Amino acid sequence: MATTNGNRKILDLKRWEMCSPAPAASVAGALIASSQHYRQQQLYVVSTTAAYLYRPDEDGWVQVPSPALAGTFAAGASCVATAISTGATVAAATLTATAGTTTSFTTNQTLARDLRGYSVRIVGGPNAGQTFTIASNTIGANAVITTVETAGVAFSASTVYQLLTPRWYLLGSGTLASGSFKVYDFATNTWTTLVNTGLPATIATDGRLIATPSMVNGETVAFATGTATAGAGSTITNGAKAWTTNQWTNYQIRITGGTGAGQIRTIASNTGTVITVSAAWATNPDATSTYEITGNDDFLYYIGNNAVTMYRYSISGNSWSTLSPGVARSAAPAAGASGHWFWDADEPEWTNENAIQNGRYIYSVRGGASTAIDRYDIAANSWSVVTYAPATDTFTTGTKYALVEGNLYIQKDATGRWFRYHIPTNEIDGWGTCLYPNGAAIVGDTAFNAFYKDGATTIRYVYMLLNTSTVMLRQMII
Repeated sequence: MATTNGNRKILDLKRWEMCSPAPAASVAGALIASSQHYRQQQLYVVSTTAAYLYRPDEDGWVQVPSPALAGTFAAGASCVATAISTGATVAAATLTATAGTTTSFTTNQTLARDLRGYSVRIVGGPNAGQTFTIASNTIGANAVITTVETAGVAFSASTVYQLLTPRWYLLGSGTLASGSFKVYDFATNTWTTLVNTGLPATIATDGRLIATPSMVNGETVAFATGTATAGAGSTITNGAKAWTTNQWTNYQIRITGGTGAGQIRTIASNTGTVITVSAAWATNPDATSTYEITGNDDFLYYIGNNAVTMYRYSISGNSWSTLSPGVARSAAPAAGASGHWFWDADEPEWTNENAIQNGRYIYSVRGGASTAIDRYDIAANSWSVVTYAPATDTFTTGTKYALVEGNLYIQKDATGRWFRYHIPTNEIDGWGTCLYPNGAAIVGDTAFNAFYKDGATTIRYVYMLLNTSTVMLRQMII
């Protein structure tokens, strides 16, 4: 029997309901980072040595191995999840099989979890361009992955793939050292130290890591698809398009079928009909090549630390670079600041392929008892201040955020007052008040969203772990 949501505004008041309490109370710097993936796991980090996974479908917590994070754990710690795993391998965007059949392939990874229901994307070799659902996998070294679907050609040692399973990137605070920046890989159940060269020597105030993944909530989010009319060493052409110049800069393009299938590249620039990629194709696309344009799986952005300076991390290169926006941020983010990549507006001006806005911006409430909201244009590499209404309430320590379907839901400080910021129309409305009292206001975002889906019906919730508390609550979005 299909699920229907009969709740109606005014008729049905929103209500916060209790969830299983967290295993440890939130402290300064504590955070929850959502995988927005199949199973919707949430990583809760509460110290340099303690982290937990929360599953909304089970309303339960389980401890994961210690992050063994260097430095201190306080204001400034930040974490974000991505949709693609390379297991315990770093400085890579893909993995390569060692053998295979039409229904399975052998990895060079030591898998620790049952990954059935997740997927693998084939980006090179036999079956390039296709995505397969995992039916089962062995546990341990050189794990074998079995797929639900039978491949048209046997997988082999030439099969290059991506595990579409979650990874969490965690940056600590205090004086940075080896072990201050780490990644937790779900499939292998391991923490791996990553490079922190290029970041500030010390992180001491609020900060945010931000990802721009090609997959959200277990599904690929494509901002444009099509069939090429031509291709060359570092370009792909679609003569039927009328794109705005450089609207796709820093997005990602993937060849989904035809010649060159499976290849993924960062977009360096575009004209009305031609996309130029940042690295030459291994196989030039042609008029048989189909493509999709998505968020960029290779990039993470870091903002905060009471500075306007912005940093970008390359996952495939395991390297940090300092960005130099054409227009710098007008003031530094401070306590209670946010950072969210926005990708899912339904409004025509946001979805218009010839002047796309979905996937282009990072929004950041400035915090520090300010009303300001800033916006970073990823394609133009430029900041601007958002004009919105009523722009009266301020946000600072204790503020929490959850991004859901075009809306940023915000708890103001530790007051329990919630707001809904509708990004496409730049308007903030009240979204009720949680009557359960927060503890002392602390820096660290411990709100997230989760959803239940049944056919065409999707029911969404905002969750929050209260300030200085183990109490977790959720509220349905009506």
